[in-house]
Amino acid sequence: MENIIRIAVQKSGRLSEESLKLIKECGIKFYNGTGKLKSSSTNFPIEFLFLRDDDIPGYVADGVADLGIVGENEVAEKNKSIDVLKKLGFSKCRLSLAIPKGESYSGIGYFEGKSIATSYPNILSDYLKSKQVQAEIHEISGSVEIAPSIGLAEGICDIVSSGSTLMMNGLKEVEEIFQSEAVLICHKDISGDKQQTVEKLLFRMDAVQKGKKNKYVLLNAPNEALDRIISLIPGMRSPTILPLAEKGWSSVHSVISEDQFWENIEELRAAGAQGILVVPIEKMVL
Repeated sequence: MENIIRIAVQKSGRLSEESLKLIKECGIKFYNGTGKLKSSSTNFPIEFLFLRDDDIPGYVADGVADLGIVGENEVAEKNKSIDVLKKLGFSKCRLSLAIPKGESYSGIGYFEGKSIATSYPNILSDYLKSKQVQAEIHEISGSVEIAPSIGLAEGICDIVSSGSTLMMNGLKEVEEIFQSEAVLICHKDISGDKQQTVEKLLFRMDAVQKGKKNKYVLLNAPNEALDRIISLIPGMRSPTILPLAEKGWSSVHSVISEDQFWENIEELRAAGAQGILVVPIEKMVL
């Protein structure tokens, strides 16, 4: 069928797990057994290619895959001709410069004339140029953290999540140069039939993401406090108000962002709200 789209997903690792979790939350069923490099959905016109993350931008740019889920760091590093359709909100990390813990650091000028090991030479080169710093870049793949201890480089530039790997290797983070999260990328010249399928997939992803950002809130309140409580949890359009069996009391149902709820929880209680329940939302369509 002409409307079947191919999506490239990292074949292993945390980004792969979260990508497949999102796709399953979109109601798309498929089998991805161990070592499987290709799969098809049983209920949605989509095929999966399980690839190395650094290969995904190239496969999408060449049209082998219509879509891809990959980190922004790989998109920026490969600099292929693709479109970024959507930020996905997971696999957040940063690309940072790090040096041995015993070294004193006073600013980016520290790296002038020094050598830096990295798997991201293009991002690093652009950053150093923007700071007017000249340094020697050693491109290596994997185990970047070991470079200073074996004399290959005086610093490194690598992906950082918690920073624990740097500490274990006697390094400290000194400059954050790039922030990254998973993104959905697309081939630039996707056909009209496939575009309709892409839009259906985006609709499902939007519904899942909005559900995760919001919560369904139920509470009981005295009727005289309803105006105040409604001002604190206004809902998508307006809250649902239902009378309780006990006279003078009502049940208030609303959908609000989780952050907004925690900001207002004390005010809700002070206004007289009782029996407050906060329920996850699986999907949310506006």
